[in-house]
Amino acid sequence: MQKQVEYSDAIKTKYPEQIVIAIAKDRNGKANPVTLGWTMIASGSPPMMAIAVAKTHYSVEAVEFSRCFTLAFPSAEQAEAALFFGSHSGRDTDKFAEFECETAPAEEIDSLLLADAVANFECTLEQHMPAGDHMIYVGQVVASHINKEAKKRLYTTGPGHKLGSPS
Repeated sequence: MQKQVEYSDAIKTKYPEQIVIAIAKDRNGKANPVTLGWTMIASGSPPMMAIAVAKTHYSVEAVEFSRCFTLAFPSAEQAEAALFFGSHSGRDTDKFAEFECETAPAEEIDSLLLADAVANFECTLEQHMPAGDHMIYVGQVVASHINKEAKKRLYTTGPGHKLGSPS
């Protein structure tokens, strides 16, 4: 049985929610990571992944300039990095200079991989569209990487940016 409630009440039932860290270089060549909760697989053949980025985020400029992005599935050990990347603007901060995080160059696009992530996907921008206060970016996966070590994924486990791995 269902009962009708306000959207703001019903959406709280979404947890745990996967998060990703998207990385795109800006017009100055600075890699800008941003933590996002809204992501999905958009196609299996060809492989495509989508992200939703708030229109006010600096990452919109970076993705639209670079026309590519890395999508990293952060590991549970990367909770502090995910919080930092999601709470500071690339307009004002060189996030990788301010927060130590091991990276490696992407193989097929001009971006970076997060070395401690569970997986990284290199994406070329195929489509984008406005969706209310966000932009949706669909990227075709041109290279995929997994960590050599077994790692648990990082999720948002509850409101207020509570991060962890669900049991």
